Amino acid sequence: MPRDTPDAPVRSSTGESRLALVRRARKMYRELVELYPDAHCELNFTTPLELLVATILSAQCTDKRVNLVTPALFARYPDAEAFASAGREDLEEMIRSTGFFRAKTNSLIGLGQALCERHGGEVPGNLADLVKLPGVGRKTANVLLGNAFGVPGITVDTHFGRLVRRFRWTDEEDPVKVEHAIGELFPPKDWTMLSHRVVWHGRRVCHARRPACGACGLARWCPSFGEGPTDEATATKLLRMRSFA
Repeated sequence: MPRDTPDAPVRSSTGESRLALVRRARKMYRELVELYPDAHCELNFTTPLELLVATILSAQCTDKRVNLVTPALFARYPDAEAFASAGREDLEEMIRSTGFFRAKTNSLIGLGQALCERHGGEVPGNLADLVKLPGVGRKTANVLLGNAFGVPGITVDTHFGRLVRRFRWTDEEDPVKVEHAIGELFPPKDWTMLSHRVVWHGRRVCHARRPACGACGLARWCPSFGEGPTDEATATKLLRMRSFA
């Protein structure tokens, strides 16, 4: 990702210099580290294939629902070959509750076939090969790389994109542009955990319709403070400090 000089001007509604934006973003991230020291991927998995399958299933579905489905699914389909030869009706029935089950079935069977044909049944550990697999886009690939292979990556899902725009870290809407813009604010070593902690904050505190501004640890640095209740007692009632796994 190309990096601008730290003091270069930025197009931001805050009017900050590049240096000021970097400093503010990193202060906010340090607070997120304090708030969510145990942040992690909330999809349950033990292998790269399991995480890849779970991430595909999580589209338009909660992690909690996916985690209810995957134990039986992984027991029945333990490897790429099993998915490649899966019976469509059986697989559809097992994943029906995750929504869009027909399209997801197509992706999982195609994924198993592609892994067997191109990669000896193993999940590749690089972005270029991952995004060529059925059902795998850049977001899914970054989830896999960061959490199964330890390769730094920024995962731009709905929560992440919403929060970084609310934080005024970027005004970009396109997920790839968001990924690149945020990647320029932080060192690569922080990218994977940054993704988790921003998402955790979005799920627990900084809600889409009514953020808990008065109970938010980032309030002092957030340009959007006041979009939700600023009274601490009222805001505290909006918190959802629980696991989503």
